[in-house]
Amino acid sequence: MRQIYEAEAAYVAAGGPGKASYEQVAEHLDPEVVLHQAPGLPFTGSGTWRGHDGMERFLARFSEVWESMEFLEQEHWGDEDTVVVKNRVRFRARATGEEVDTLIVQLITVRNGRMLECRPFYWDPQAIAAACRPA
Repeated sequence: MRQIYEAEAAYVAAGGPGKASYEQVAEHLDPEVVLHQAPGLPFTGSGTWRGHDGMERFLARFSEVWESMEFLEQEHWGDEDTVVVKNRVRFRARATGEEVDTLIVQLITVRNGRMLECRPFYWDPQAIAAACRPA
């Protein structure tokens, strides 16, 4: 799990599509990966992103919103099939330069050592959305 977080952070920091390779992220994802994002945040779109194509589109959108994301603390619980991850993350918004230090808990299903399904839960979605809005 740590490797996928490192790959995602590097992709976002590089600026997303055209500036970073998605392949480093893709190698940690099952071909049938599904990401369920909570509605109402600037980067969640339809809320459900499927397959490598969907994940690449999600990360492109995410990279438009965030300049960086830094994983400050992580705790993992589970087994080879199901993992719960508590992340303390610092995001920096591209539009405002504002930083948000927040918690995200993710429920993750794993198949053959790769992420199959992910459901993130944001501690303070209002603060995240506010950081992305230009003044």
